[in-house]
Amino acid sequence: MTAAAVIQAWDQADPDAIHPLRRVSEAAYWESGQVQADMLATVIPGGAKVLDFGCGDGRVAVPMAGLGYDVTAIDASQRMLDRLTARAPDATAVQADADGIAAHLGRRRMDAVYALAVLIHHSWTDCLHIIGRLRAATKLGGILVLDWPLSQTPEEADSWIGVTTWSRQQQTEACAQIGLEPVDSELPWGVYRAVKAGAAS
Repeated sequence: MTAAAVIQAWDQADPDAIHPLRRVSEAAYWESGQVQADMLATVIPGGAKVLDFGCGDGRVAVPMAGLGYDVTAIDASQRMLDRLTARAPDATAVQADADGIAAHLGRRRMDAVYALAVLIHHSWTDCLHIIGRLRAATKLGGILVLDWPLSQTPEEADSWIGVTTWSRQQQTEACAQIGLEPVDSELPWGVYRAVKAGAAS
């Protein structure tokens, strides 16, 4: 699927369809966001300027702000951002896709960027493009947390809710090309340090 098709599908989705815990309860859904924010806080320095890419309705962005992070929440879906600002009126919410990040940030770079449940729904080509834009938004030495899963049988998602997986070799080559150095962590997502392209080990 193209990035535009994924964005359109998410934008039109029923809120109950965007996360399985929504079918359990609204409280469980928001509690899962707090758990993920607490996990991110183990690798992102306190008080950091953070970009939540594909923030949706703020399930993780809102608790990250509550932990003292300076969060910029970006999503291509205005409907999702409207839900976020209804819950957190003071949130910095920006409607943009990956190509719109630079226009919003200008020369500023973030201390950390995370994209959870975003990259997994895109094709390999679109995923590389998005990660490149996220890396460009991150200052040298900054942290990126990316939901970018590996598999022994990598495949591309074939629907807006599908999952794209990567081989270790694909990911290693992409990291070197984009400028990402893997960081050991206990998180279920990939953690990377922003380095100069070609410098990743």
